[in-house]
Amino acid sequence: MHYRTLGRTGIKVSPYALGALMFATAIGNPEHDDSIRIIHKALDAGINVIDTADAYGDSEEIVGKALKGRRDNVVLATKVSRPMGADPNQQGASRRWIMTAVENSLRRLQTDHIDLYQIQRPDPETDIEETLSALSDLIHSGKVRAIGSSTTPASDIIEAQWVAERRGLERFHTEQPPYSLLNRGIEREVLPIAQRYGMGTLVWGPLAQGLLTGRVRKGGQNELRRAGLFRHLNDERRLDVVEQLIPLAAEAGLPMTHLAMAFTISHPGVTSAIVGPRTMSHLDDLLTGLDVTLTDDILDRIDEIVPPGTDVGTLDQAYLPPALQRANLRRRPAGERTAA
Repeated sequence: MHYRTLGRTGIKVSPYALGALMFATAIGNPEHDDSIRIIHKALDAGINVIDTADAYGDSEEIVGKALKGRRDNVVLATKVSRPMGADPNQQGASRRWIMTAVENSLRRLQTDHIDLYQIQRPDPETDIEETLSALSDLIHSGKVRAIGSSTTPASDIIEAQWVAERRGLERFHTEQPPYSLLNRGIEREVLPIAQRYGMGTLVWGPLAQGLLTGRVRKGGQNELRRAGLFRHLNDERRLDVVEQLIPLAAEAGLPMTHLAMAFTISHPGVTSAIVGPRTMSHLDDLLTGLDVTLTDDILDRIDEIVPPGTDVGTLDQAYLPPALQRANLRRRPAGERTAA
């Protein structure tokens, strides 16, 4: 395994990171022992990053059990900000919630520190200075080693860097955006900005949540477990592009999964790509593609199918700023809409 440096943190990480969402009983693998075996096999293969979140059901507890005796050799990442209950204060990126949530995550993970603590989604109702102040205190206390953001617009990434510099606060060391053969939008601004500020990136969804496994074909039965939950998994535009990528993978002599993963980690702005296997066979397939290198010719062909910096369709989980969610923020009162 060739390790890369996570931004300017000095932390060495594997190009593949193990995502723990599919280890949650309610939505993924119902067998805890099976999930633990998958984690151990990934670690044995040289993957040293495990990424989870407090909102992933019982994922943190399973990861905590799996890391007993192996914690010191793992870069452990988790996230905060998604709702954790009906209480409106059990979510977001306020100091009040962050300080509570981190203690809950530490307990579930059975550890005294988190290597990378990330804000899972931007919280426009909380001043970024308050968020960074709370995260800085966690770093100074030793409970957190590095901090990051996720699915954050480029302008917000820059604002957070500026606020940290002006106020003498710890800055975000990483960003965790979506990135795949079907979603290349972050190549336009997010990845260049992350590189400019020395941020590491752990990208999620490199297999487009199953569309790039080769198992989903246009006109066929979509058997993905989450196909009934997310519209983008049934988007005809995305399926059309998959149909163009499948013969390209065959021509390159690669399974679709290997083409997709090799593409994702080939970008110089990508530090690590998060894989989310649900079963041991899923992990085994991914591990056999660790040494795949894509030629310039194949990358050029990909650029022709999905132009750089563009997305095919929109992910259901994409972050929408308030102005796109609330009509009153983009419409003047009816009496003020005329020019005369």
